[in-house]
Amino acid sequence: MIEIRQIRKRDFNAARKFAVVGMHLNWYTNNKFELYFYSKYFWYHEISRATRALGAYMGDRLVGVLLADIKNKPPIFKSLWYKTYVKIVTFLMNLGYKNATGPYDVANKEILEEYTKNNTVDGEVIFFAVDPDIKGRGIGTLLMNELERLEKGKHIYLYTDTGCTYQFYTHRGFKEVGRRDISIVNGKKEVSLTCLLFSKRLFRTHKPKSP
Repeated sequence: MIEIRQIRKRDFNAARKFAVVGMHLNWYTNNKFELYFYSKYFWYHEISRATRALGAYMGDRLVGVLLADIKNKPPIFKSLWYKTYVKIVTFLMNLGYKNATGPYDVANKEILEEYTKNNTVDGEVIFFAVDPDIKGRGIGTLLMNELERLEKGKHIYLYTDTGCTYQFYTHRGFKEVGRRDISIVNGKKEVSLTCLLFSKRLFRTHKPKSP
């Protein structure tokens, strides 16, 4: 049985590891040392602004995570260390890794700016990953259903790309509202993909109870 509840701090490292494969952080570097620090930066950046931090638990084991940043709500986990770490790594990335992360960030910024010219959004899904060793349990669906229950009526968006299983979102009522084709450089390897912006008005429908 899988239970959805707020993620525990002691499970932060497991969540970070989920993102390495599930959110393709390993595309940005082949160096294990660099990947460790980049994935840690990514997790700290997102958890420090999350107003919803949902963990999927199978017994005592974390098997999935969904973080959301909803407007006008305070972050759950505040830490000076997280902010300091993010600032330091951001500085280092700007010095040597612009070709890896820059095109992706720029593309996402552009498609969001274009979409929000005529649309008002209430928040963003900023982290969504499931344990890569566990498949076919509907963990992602359970996490998304819980977010819909908690934030019913909110207009949210999220970034994804054609390297991910973005069909998951279309099957759950999200609409593609923007895209950009880019190339990112990982050492001597160049990866071409399309950045996608999805949005949805959250409405949770409940099955009627049996008489």
